[in-house]
Amino acid sequence: MRRMQAILPAIAQASCRGAVPLLVLRLPGFQETAWRCGAHAARILERRVIAAFRDASRRIVRRGDLLAHDRGSDVFAVVLVGRGRGRAAPDAADCRVTLERLVSGITSKCDERLECGWWAIERADAATLDDAVTLALERGRRERERYEFLATVGHELRTPLASIRGYLETVLEGSAGGRNARRFLETAKRETLRLAGMVDGMLEFSLLDLSPPVLALQCCDARERLRTAADTMLPLAQSQDVSLLVEEAPPLFARIGADACAHVLTNLLDNAIRYGGARVRAACRSSHDIVIIEVEDDGAGYDGRVRGHGLGLTIARTIVERAGGELTLAASQLGGTRATVRLPRARAERRGAAS
Repeated sequence: MRRMQAILPAIAQASCRGAVPLLVLRLPGFQETAWRCGAHAARILERRVIAAFRDASRRIVRRGDLLAHDRGSDVFAVVLVGRGRGRAAPDAADCRVTLERLVSGITSKCDERLECGWWAIERADAATLDDAVTLALERGRRERERYEFLATVGHELRTPLASIRGYLETVLEGSAGGRNARRFLETAKRETLRLAGMVDGMLEFSLLDLSPPVLALQCCDARERLRTAADTMLPLAQSQDVSLLVEEAPPLFARIGADACAHVLTNLLDNAIRYGGARVRAACRSSHDIVIIEVEDDGAGYDGRVRGHGLGLTIARTIVERAGGELTLAASQLGGTRATVRLPRARAERRGAAS
């Protein structure tokens, strides 16, 4: 196994024929172990993963492909330059399959969580290699997010479709009487409307620019976004006989675009009103460099499960995480569920941005 810088000459030579695929695996637990248990424990963990990495690579990568790792680093790399890899551009499917097999082989030996991704290197120098590692991990993170999102979408769409199909088949087979047939058709119609709402939500989500550079350059007054979202949801609250209270707060600027912030807060308020009890309370405050927004209700109680359809919450969590924050659910002091959004607080010089 070579040091990371030692693979540059081979990359330079291979890049004459085209872009060179770099596969990157990162061990998040390495730094965590060093902080919590000390350097000695981290070195033991590193040796275990190195052994598992070598063992998995012997069975998976081709002869001539290069393995790289710097002692004391949480990054492991494979450069696909072996025999039979003379194509002008990297094969994305090959890179993904190889990464999946490597991760599976390593985790089966040492049971450690790994992050992974791949990138195509056009030329070889130290700065390019460092950038490629960062870009590979970022691509991997985005692919995982996309896969998880699509998996959630598939699950959420299958539920109403199965219900609609079942009711319509029962009616068409003549198994339901006149009154039941009408009830079944009305239920199928409601499920169709719910399905349409989910599709509309996905289309709205697709129009949001969630790339980290864009979100990092934007900011908005989170308190104002919360009040706007509450005004939007007030008719629904009144129709459901739900009391909606937004606590007063000074202006609080968070590092997130105004549209993205409004999307998140509208979703959380909608969920609390539809699936909570008779009261919904929302508040916005700050703690050091964090803006905290809370939406809570007095519903049946939090049992650790996502209420309502999970697609909206998945979209909201994705938006918040891409802005560098987090969205969590917990039990509320009101007796129901509390959704908490934590976002980086915007610097003073950014407060001139749109609110």
